Amino acid sequence: MKAACRSALAPLLLALALAAASHPAVAGLLAGGGSRPLAVDRLGELAISHLALAGLGFLIVAALGLGLGIAATREAFAPLRAGIDTLAAFAQSLPPVVVVALALPVLGFGGPPTLLALLAYGLMPTLRGTVGALDAVSPEARAAAEAIGLTRRQILTQVELPLAAPGLIETLRTASILSISVAAVGALAGASTLGTPILAGLQNQNVSGLLQGTAATAALAFLGDAMLLAIGGFLTRE
Repeated sequence: MKAACRSALAPLLLALALAAASHPAVAGLLAGGGSRPLAVDRLGELAISHLALAGLGFLIVAALGLGLGIAATREAFAPLRAGIDTLAAFAQSLPPVVVVALALPVLGFGGPPTLLALLAYGLMPTLRGTVGALDAVSPEARAAAEAIGLTRRQILTQVELPLAAPGLIETLRTASILSISVAAVGALAGASTLGTPILAGLQNQNVSGLLQGTAATAALAFLGDAMLLAIGGFLTRE
């Protein structure tokens, strides 16, 4: 547990450094003259909106990815495993920008097309990570559980999931980073995210805003990574 908490310190420090770099005074200094950084209040509003959208997307991806991954490793769903994996791979093959653009006529502007892009891009790594973590559980552990009379559900909840916990945490770390980074693309659909100053910075050559949006997005990604590392250390403590 202590080792995992120590490993969470590095991304936490990176998150704090990037958050400091997104401050208007620091971003303005890094960008030089000729650009207008966003005020702290406005940056905070965008960060909260970005985190809410990315958090919702992460929950959807985690629920579907873990659920489908568990189902794919069950004997009853074994024939569907290849189809599930192929569908998830196809979804991720579409760039998030393309998914947002294709979804706009149907879902409109704002959060819905962004959530669809988050789902499409995050489902495959979450699904495959879940399958890999469960497949890595020792067959002897399952056999021992069956020998003492545990049901299939009990084997899953009391044996397989606890033993697969480290791999599942790594899978959720990947899903978290993808959700936070891809949520920035939502600015193209009119969603209020940290991608908004990035897009505006590219359009108006406002380097300060571009740096602020980029640094703040990366700060949230590293903060989420640190939190999951700490949670993983707690769950896998000896």
